Amino acid sequence: MPEAIPAGDRPQGVGEGGIPSTSGKPRPRIRVVTDNAADLDRAVAADHGIGVVYLDVRLGAFGPEVTSTWSPEEFWARSAAVAELPETSAPSPGEFKETFSGMADEGAEGVVCITLSSKLSATYQAAVIGAESVTDRIRVRVVDSLLATMAEGLTVLDAVAAAEAGGDLEAVERAAVVSRERMLLFGALESLDNLRKGGRLGSAQALLGGLLDIKPILEIRDGVLELESRPRTRSRSFERLTTKVREAGDLDRIAIVHAAASDVDSFVELLATLLPRDRISVGWLGPVIGTHVGRGTIAVAAQRRVN
Repeated sequence: MPEAIPAGDRPQGVGEGGIPSTSGKPRPRIRVVTDNAADLDRAVAADHGIGVVYLDVRLGAFGPEVTSTWSPEEFWARSAAVAELPETSAPSPGEFKETFSGMADEGAEGVVCITLSSKLSATYQAAVIGAESVTDRIRVRVVDSLLATMAEGLTVLDAVAAAEAGGDLEAVERAAVVSRERMLLFGALESLDNLRKGGRLGSAQALLGGLLDIKPILEIRDGVLELESRPRTRSRSFERLTTKVREAGDLDRIAIVHAAASDVDSFVELLATLLPRDRISVGWLGPVIGTHVGRGTIAVAAQRRVN
């Protein structure tokens, strides 16, 4: 399986006056922080000095101290053997404070923190409180992505690109906001069971889904997870998802993530008719969002081109 972000799509270049890291690669004076709901490849985050604050994930007897060490692929393999649904919880403000303080210790002049949609999690509020607690040490701007998974991740990478180009705090924050406005996020689910059991979807909609055995399409609208359409078959859901991407217009790139979906390759082939294959990345949907949408989900983050 390819990495979540191909090398060609990673931010390139480092601004002058970068802060040396332990790996020897200079760090920009403005650093970027996000959460693990962004589903960034760990190597990409490390390479660019992105701080990642973890939402807790619990799977049966496995607590967050264990699940945080797993790759997404390992999470889905292990969850197949556990009857209970995984559980997630937002990080504490203290975890954000620690991350922001660590960047101040490294000499950063400021931090832009981009979080999971505030309408899906308390993570944004925790980041804001954490930022307020370090005002005497470092300037922090918290941006609500109003997104999740790789749509959030692509926004993070655009902010990193601005920082590595030498942008100041305002420029990096602006890059995140502009990127957010260019982003669309859709998902094809195998069923509504996880959303229903987790209380993330109204009981009437969930009941309808169960009765009709639909393969629903979800969409993030203004930060909220909405039921976009109700295809009856997986092939129809792929067709609908492809149509939604086509209707988005001129696209810069597409990031696909999946929750151990055996048919992801066939879906990628459909999208490759809309965009060159080297502008489509494929990776794993992590446990934070995957917990709620379930095994077999395929999500598509589509970034519209700047006119």
